[in-house]
Formats: sequence, C-alpha cells, structure tokens
Amino acid sequence: MKRALFALTLFAFSAFALDAGAIAAAPKISDKPVGAAETAFVQSVQTDLNSRFATPADAEKAGFVRYTNEDKTGAISYVNLQQWNSADPQHPSQLWYDVNGHLLGVDYSILLTDANSSAPPHIWGVNPARWFKVGHAHVHYVLKNADGSMKYGLAVSGAKFTAAGGSLTDPQAATLVKMGVVKDPATVAQVFTFPAQWNLELWVTPNPLGAFADTNPLVHPTKNAGSGAM
Repeated sequence: MKRALFALTLFAFSAFALDAGAIAAAPKISDKPVGAAETAFVQSVQTDLNSRFATPADAEKAGFVRYTNEDKTGAISYVNLQQWNSADPQHPSQLWYDVNGHLLGVDYSILLTDANSSAPPHIWGVNPARWFKVGHAHVHYVLKNADGSMKYGLAVSGAKFTAAGGSLTDPQAATLVKMGVVKDPATVAQVFTFPAQWNLELWVTPNPLGAFADTNPLVHPTKNAGSGAM
C-alpha cells in the first residue's frame, strides 16, 4: 500500500470518513523500474527534482505548502495547489521531505474525469498499473496555534464538506466552523480541496527496494512518525 493510500486509510477511520470506495490501488508489480523507458524516467526525475527541490525552502519558493505530519514512512508532504494536473515530470503535485529537510520522494497527479476514470494514465514510459485512483475529493486544512506553531494532518471528506454547504471549488474556513471541526475561522492557515485523481508516487532518494516501493529502509522515521492523522 502506497504512503498516500496509508494516510488516507487512517483518515477513513476518523470521525470524518472518506466516502466508501474513494481509493483504489493498482495491481502489484515490481517496485523497481522495468525496462529502459521506466529506468530513464526515474533517473531523469531523481536528477531534476533533487537539483531543484533539495530543501523545503526550495519547495515553498516554488509554491508548495506543507499539509501533513511525518507519516510512518518518514515523509512530510508539501503540495502545489496549482499543479494537480502534472503536465510533465518536471511538475509534480507533491514533494515529500524527512524531518531534517531532505527530499525523499514525489507525487504526480492527473485529475480524474469521466473520460479517464476507467483507465490510468499511459504517459512518460511508466507502466499504467503504477498509478492508483483516489476516487473522491476531500478537504485538508492547517491550523495555526496560539503560539504560532502549525497543526497539520487535518481533513474532512468532500461529501461531508458539501453537505454542510461548502464548495469544493472554493473551500472556506467558515464551513469547517459550521461542521464543528474548527472553533475560530481565524485559526485556519490553509484550506484546500484534494481532488479526485490518478496518483503516481516514487522515491527520489536512493531506495534499495526500488523507486516505486511503499517504504524505504534507508529512511528512518522518528518515534513520533504516524502519530497524527496524516
């Protein structure tokens, strides 16, 4: 199970569960690149992204924002809300870093539509079976604590958000207040919709298990990893 699937599965068991059937994983294939095309893709991505996004500061400068805690794989995720449709391998939708700020991996995403819902993307020389489907939208938010620190890893299902009168195209903190999950809208530092999508993940740091593996034995999560919702 991929790291994003694991995070969303945890979320599915929270009080604000995802709609049933929101996540569908691809069939299991080798975690190492298969063939010349996949090998070239992985190598090019690792070279490019490590040079441009070596630190979280590099990611933030390019428009990425943090939205999760450290998960059980040791990854903290940053998302670019303007890049849900990854036009090419140079434009990932998410980057992941460890607690020391080292780049670990990346997500690419293609928005889910009626036209592409039955078959995963067949692009960049990557086996289509490596893409997995997040079938329904959900809403993430980040809270600012009184001491200025941030609380990450918070989310509600898109269905519950819209049922409370919220808009997935323009989510507002006021809806979270109406739902009773936030007391003061002024404490909401970030709120955004994670849209339904096809998603592809890979490690850009060396991984002896393969770039497409679920975990990485060379990454050592802290004792607090996975303690939050995401």
